[in-house]
Amino acid sequence: MIEETDFETFLYISKNKYQIFVYDKNNSKNLYNTEIKVNEDIQFNNLSKFLDENIYKIEKTVSNFIRNIILIIDDEKILSTNISIRKKNYEKNINQEYLENNLIEVKDLFRENYKDQIIMHMIIVNNDQNENNFLTNNSDINNENMHIEVNFISISDNFTFIFDKLLEDHQIKIRQYMSGGYIKSFFEEDSAELSIVANKLNNGLNQNEVVLISKHAENKGFFEKFFQLFS
Repeated sequence: MIEETDFETFLYISKNKYQIFVYDKNNSKNLYNTEIKVNEDIQFNNLSKFLDENIYKIEKTVSNFIRNIILIIDDEKILSTNISIRKKNYEKNINQEYLENNLIEVKDLFRENYKDQIIMHMIIVNNDQNENNFLTNNSDINNENMHIEVNFISISDNFTFIFDKLLEDHQIKIRQYMSGGYIKSFFEEDSAELSIVANKLNNGLNQNEVVLISKHAENKGFFEKFFQLFS
């Protein structure tokens, strides 16, 4: 039996394809990978049938139940929005706590203005490398002004609601939403595995991505290998 913490299950959904794969985190390879081509808008009856045909096979392969899944959506309904703040830094010292508080403020601004959106990715935008390089360094910086611009990639909760219900019918919870377009932007070649790049992104491939973690997850330092904020 493979322990649940040793693998991740991904479901990729687009207008052209449904794909489900199980990624072995210890050996960096897929344990299971299958897909079907579609030529229409997302049809939930067909998607449900696709899940019915594969969930049992996956559970048999890993000798474990699939309790949660990472849903990758590739659709024009995905929203990309930039929000920025600029403040006078009266203390002159921009430290880790100051950065963290400002990133939380930007995230709260997004949620206040886009209440129906679920954040998939939160990426710090480096408009001026000289000004913003400190964002990925674990050090105090002396700077008169604080300017942060963040790109939010999100999806409407009205759109995701039906996915939640569909997977609940299979006793599976959606643990995380990811953008297929965002993941593919990190492909170095056409043959790149979606699961490998998705896993790398969740483990700090993009140093400017703020990784949103569960409130119940173990607390970690804010400036480690990659950014983390409590969602």
